[in-house]
Amino acid sequence: MGARIFLVRQPLRTRRSVSIKVFFDVRFREVECNSLMKKEKEKGPEAEKAEMGPLTPEETEEPKAAAAEGKTEEAKPTLDLAAACRKLEEEKQELYDRLLRKQAELENFRKRTQREREEFAQHANADLLRSLLPALDGFDRALKHRDANVPQQFYEGLELIYRQLFETLRRAGLATVEAEGTIFDPAVHQAVETVESTEHRDHEVIEELQRGYQLKRRLLRPAIVKVAVHPRRTPATQPAEPRAEHSQGD
Repeated sequence: MGARIFLVRQPLRTRRSVSIKVFFDVRFREVECNSLMKKEKEKGPEAEKAEMGPLTPEETEEPKAAAAEGKTEEAKPTLDLAAACRKLEEEKQELYDRLLRKQAELENFRKRTQREREEFAQHANADLLRSLLPALDGFDRALKHRDANVPQQFYEGLELIYRQLFETLRRAGLATVEAEGTIFDPAVHQAVETVESTEHRDHEVIEELQRGYQLKRRLLRPAIVKVAVHPRRTPATQPAEPRAEHSQGD
């Protein structure tokens, strides 16, 4: 039994001794590597240059070329930045000009739209007011040619209705055309008769036959009037001068 136990334990001891040997070998190599790395660090770059020996001309030129390229690359971004700034300034100015033009176009469009809206409203009011002018003419004729058999209260009520109607139309922009006592104006007057007279100014309106109306300075209907003109003077005939008779002796 004792011999058998010895034979079983022997392989275990052998394996342990091999493992311990391997462990120490690894540790020794690690220590050796660490010492070598420490020495390399203590030498520094100058020792490395000394070990490598002097540089060749080609190796000397390489750093110079690299430095020149670096300066060129540094200058190039500066030039690119200046060009980009100029380009941005040009784009900014162009956009600003476009903005001003668009604002001017928008303002003109707004004014044109407002003017068209007002003109449309005036046209609509003009058609309505023009259709009411015959009614106003009827009031004018009724108040000018009064019948003595009709009670005065009737004409007073008629005047009241006429004033109320005309005041409503006046607020809508209706106005009368001045005629009698003014100089004839073909833009707002329509002459149907001329009367020779020296008691009035030449081309003075002496009578209004039909009243004219305007809508916000726009003529709806001209005033029909009579106009005074001065009589034309014909040149007086001058007596013929007697011819002088010459004697035969002369």
